[in-house]
Amino acid sequence: MTPEDRFPGPEHPDSGPRHQPDLDVLPYGTYYEPDPNGGYSATGYEAETYSGYGGARYLEQHWPATGPEQGHTVRAQNGPPEQAGYEPTLPDHPSPAHGGHPGTGPGPQSDDPPTIELGPPLAEPGQPYHPYPAPGPGEPPGPLYVVGDVHGYLDELRTELRHQGLIDADGHWSAGRSRIWFLGDFTDRGPDGIGVIDLVMQLAAESAAAGGYCRALMGNHELLFLGAARYGDEPVQSTAGTASFLAAWRLNGGQQSDLERLEAHHISWLSRLPAIALEDGHLLLHSDTTAYLEYGESIPEVNDAVHDLLADEGVDEWWDCFRRFTKRFAFRGDSGPTAVRELLDAFGGARVVHGHSPIPYLTGAVHADDGMPPHVPGPYVYAEDLAVAMDGGVTMEGRLLVSRLPI
Repeated sequence: MTPEDRFPGPEHPDSGPRHQPDLDVLPYGTYYEPDPNGGYSATGYEAETYSGYGGARYLEQHWPATGPEQGHTVRAQNGPPEQAGYEPTLPDHPSPAHGGHPGTGPGPQSDDPPTIELGPPLAEPGQPYHPYPAPGPGEPPGPLYVVGDVHGYLDELRTELRHQGLIDADGHWSAGRSRIWFLGDFTDRGPDGIGVIDLVMQLAAESAAAGGYCRALMGNHELLFLGAARYGDEPVQSTAGTASFLAAWRLNGGQQSDLERLEAHHISWLSRLPAIALEDGHLLLHSDTTAYLEYGESIPEVNDAVHDLLADEGVDEWWDCFRRFTKRFAFRGDSGPTAVRELLDAFGGARVVHGHSPIPYLTGAVHADDGMPPHVPGPYVYAEDLAVAMDGGVTMEGRLLVSRLPI
């Protein structure tokens, strides 16, 4: 049974079906049970941060809706039986990570991935090229934008970037010296993750020529995608039992077409993305978790630790990193502001901006009683105004959010 069979969703006129539930799950395991009375502590992050085991089925049991949306409940649709040791049936697709396609993985038979230089774009024959003036001395930087989880929905991404004036009708950078950060999760669930990556890489070059920039963070699905390409079905020992990157990737909406189109330059670019950044007082993360503190006491330390791990460590270390960055919901509830302040104190900034956890799950308004898609008017500010959630739930008929900071 394929992920599409397990997670059916309504059809979308542009990009195909949305796969429910939207939260990440780890295969071959039982539910992770945090201590509901454990409280937050500087060392006890595990008690307050959801690991992802069981996905939306876990939320149905343990995270009832509260506040103004009390009439809505969180529930999974057509999920498998909720029992310990449940083992999903996964599609039997060949993996290019196991010798099928040269250049698709960093194995011993592939060439070293090239370094991607983000210089001025080369004009195609017959296409006009309009260079931008370089910023003068002392000029302030351009406006700052952030993009939530895209998950392969390329058409929606182009639409939102165009709406914000960041690209033109042909999909090229049109925002001059503006700055934009993608918060991770380019692939999986949607139909064209590689197309999304190609667009972001293109905009990185074009924006640099304009005096601005387009940058991106590494999300947990980047770790999952790279792990599926590199390690395939190689077993990993996880706290949920024996699993593999390829199994977890398929279970979480991995698209075989993305794996088949993955090239060495994609791997090189994805592997070098930072895990955390600080811009204009905004601490930019993919995941709403305190697990970043487990990799260093400063932003350079965290990013270096993740890059070193991806360059040198083995499958179990990769899996542990993916597992940590799949955690979520650390900023919810009474202890949420304390968790946010712990990150801000360590890494700087006045407010956290993150993706990863869809806003409908954070608010408890996943499925309306009338069957309509969840209403997502924009970014969600919470945790005493210290956190901004940017995952609008595009995979569940919500929105793909592109917003200018500050919110």
